[in-house]
Amino acid sequence: MEAEAKGLLRRVLLFKFKAEAALDLIKQLIERYSNLVNLVESLKSWHMGKDVSIENLPDGFTHVFQLEFESPEGAAEYMVHPAHVEFHELIWPHLEKIVVIDYKPTAFRDLK
Repeated sequence: MEAEAKGLLRRVLLFKFKAEAALDLIKQLIERYSNLVNLVESLKSWHMGKDVSIENLPDGFTHVFQLEFESPEGAAEYMVHPAHVEFHELIWPHLEKIVVIDYKPTAFRDLK
């Protein structure tokens, strides 16, 4: 593996929905979120999962998402893409908290 995957950028997001957000609504929002990979060219992959940890340390975060972009510039394009902006406006009122981390995949041996 290269020290860094050329240009590749990964984004990890943790969502903590508001207590009053109904499960059906959450499902609809996530379905809509998953479709962004079909609408935004620079978004190369989209994966999600729900917390299943036995450590009981999620601090209320229930859903995790991993997005992969062709480059940091692709992530910037995604942020202003009309489909993302529309989704952001739709989901934001239902989130209590969100954590977002962007990183470039790096092999352990190449860390400095």
